[in-house]
Amino acid sequence: MEDMILSAIRGATRFAPSPSGLLHLGHAHSALFAAREAGETGGVFLIRIEDIDVGRCKPEFEAAILEDLEWLGLKSAEPVLRQSERFGLYDKFLHVLEEAGLTYPCFCTRKEIQAEIDAAGSAPHGPDGPLYPGICKSLSHQEAEDRVAADEPHAIRLHMDRAAQMTGPLTFHDMDRGIIDVRPETCGDIVLARKDVPTSYHLSVTVDDGLQHISRVTRGEDLLHATHVHRVLQALLGLPEPEYRHHGLLTGEDGKRFAKRDKSQTIASMREAGISPEEVRALAGFS
Repeated sequence: MEDMILSAIRGATRFAPSPSGLLHLGHAHSALFAAREAGETGGVFLIRIEDIDVGRCKPEFEAAILEDLEWLGLKSAEPVLRQSERFGLYDKFLHVLEEAGLTYPCFCTRKEIQAEIDAAGSAPHGPDGPLYPGICKSLSHQEAEDRVAADEPHAIRLHMDRAAQMTGPLTFHDMDRGIIDVRPETCGDIVLARKDVPTSYHLSVTVDDGLQHISRVTRGEDLLHATHVHRVLQALLGLPEPEYRHHGLLTGEDGKRFAKRDKSQTIASMREAGISPEEVRALAGFS
C-alpha cells in the first residue's frame, strides 16, 4: 500500500509489454523512454505485463522480458502487475458501463463485418481502417438477451454515440503536440470484452493506468489514436486523466519499425552476441 501511495503522490510512468515474444530494440527504446520521463519528473517507473491474450502470452517470455529489462538497468518501483490476474476487476468496470446502457453484445464474425463493409461500398474509416458498421446495434434487447442466453459467441462493444453524448467534448494533453480534441466518431464501437476474454486492450489499459496512478503515459506514436478511446473511457469510469507523450518509433536500417519477428534484433540475441547493456542502450537511442 505504501508503494501505491508513493506513486500517487510522485506520479508514475510505465512500460507495459505483452509477453507474446522477446523484447527487441523498439521495446528497449519505449522502456528507456518511460524510465527517463519518470526520472525527469521525479516520479517512479513501473513495469506492467499485459497478458490478457492467454493463448499467445507465455510465462517464459515474461521471464525473459523481466531479465532483459533488469540487464538494461530497469526495475519496477512496485511489484510487477499482471493483467491476467485482474480479469475480475476489469469485469466490474465493464459492469458499470453495462448498467449505464453504454454497451451491447455483438455476434458478428470478422467475415460478416467485412461483407457488410464491402456491400456498403463506403464506410467510415479510422486510422486503423473501416469502423465497425453497427450491425448488432439494431438488435432488439430481447433478441440480444436470447442470443447471449443461448451461449452464442459474442463480444461486448461500447455504444460510442451514447458515450460521447454522456461525456461531452473531451481533450487530452500530449507533451509534444499540445491539447488535442478527442474525436469519438473516428473510433467506432470498440470491443470492450469477449466471451472468452473478459476484457480488451482498451478497457484493461485504461483501468490499470488509473488505478496505478500513472500520471504520464508514454508510448509509441502508433498508439496516439488509441488515446481518444482511453479518454472517453476515463471520463465514463471516473478515472483520472494523465498527461501523454507519444514518442517516435525506432526503425532499422531498412526504415521499417522493429517487430517481434526480427529475431536478430532481440535484446536476448544481442546479449548472446556479447553486446554490452551500454551499447544496447545507445542503439536504442539512449547513450
